[in-house]
Amino acid sequence: MAVSSTLAYADLNELRLDPQNPRLGAEKIAKKFDQDSLLDAMRDWELEELAESFLESGFFVQEALLVVREKLDGEMCLVVVEGNRRLAALLYLARAAGGKPVNAKWRELLGRRKIRPELFKKIPYLLADDRKDVRGYLGFRHVSGIKEWDPPEKAAFIAKMIEEDGLTYEQVMRRIGSKTETVRRNYIAYRTLQQMKENDELIDVARVEERFSVLFLSLRTRGTQDYLDVDINASPEKARRPVPKNRLDALVHFSKWLFGREENGVVTETIVRDSRQMDRFDKVLANAKARQYLERATVPDLDVAYRMAGGEEYEVFNELEEAVGHLRGVLGIIHEHRRSSRVEVAVEKAARAALELLRGYPDLRRQIA
Repeated sequence: MAVSSTLAYADLNELRLDPQNPRLGAEKIAKKFDQDSLLDAMRDWELEELAESFLESGFFVQEALLVVREKLDGEMCLVVVEGNRRLAALLYLARAAGGKPVNAKWRELLGRRKIRPELFKKIPYLLADDRKDVRGYLGFRHVSGIKEWDPPEKAAFIAKMIEEDGLTYEQVMRRIGSKTETVRRNYIAYRTLQQMKENDELIDVARVEERFSVLFLSLRTRGTQDYLDVDINASPEKARRPVPKNRLDALVHFSKWLFGREENGVVTETIVRDSRQMDRFDKVLANAKARQYLERATVPDLDVAYRMAGGEEYEVFNELEEAVGHLRGVLGIIHEHRRSSRVEVAVEKAARAALELLRGYPDLRRQIA
């Protein structure tokens, strides 16, 4: 039956938080929290506004939870796969109503209000056969839809669909309404993160997860792909370990340069401090001499490496080419504005700038003269 179309109702005590909820993050999921620890981990998820809504209006049927029957601690339970924030808000509200609010904020939220009996006794849900049956729905809603997860959560969810459900990139794309290339790069970024975790004594994995979108974006650049020897078009089977063994040292360097390490609240070792520097970083990684400098320098500097990679020459060339393009565009219409004093002043500036350029190229100046 996949996901039931028949609404059912449960008592609050019958429902369980999902220990595999992607919003928890990979680190917390791996710890296999019990229900109390899960609830505590969700305390800062802005639950109070949900609780306020429940107190005012109750629990609407259109907010029905998506639930599967699974074993937790050896017992079959109703595990909430979609709607964990709503369930957590109800649990904290129930504690407050029972005289054990988690903090003053929840005590004040409840105040002297009377709670409708059905709020904790008649919670609407839809039952699914298993998690596979709700992943398509969750994928569209949270990966491509209006209630998006954070980047690492999206990537972890895509990885589950590929590794646990056995789906191809194309099948995942159709289920979540994304692009195949985006699905593939999310998966490769996720698997790269897993390889980083194997070297967590040298890599600050928490910072990588915090800036996962930077990792995702970097993998579309040729410099990163070549430096790490990552095949961005790899099949799921080949992408399980995107970075080859002989490039794991490079992965450590790459992680430090791009994400740095946080020690006593201070981020060290990173050379890319702004996303606007990513283009420069890509050009550096694509140049053997610049890469060698970064790897050997005690305190590497991105600007130094960029100059070694010919970056400044590239920028000067592009700026001049752009200026020539503008001037050629003006030549066709400038005769119509020869009486304009403003245009005359601009022509004088352009001419003086051209003469200034030619001073550095005497042979070229003689040829033109």
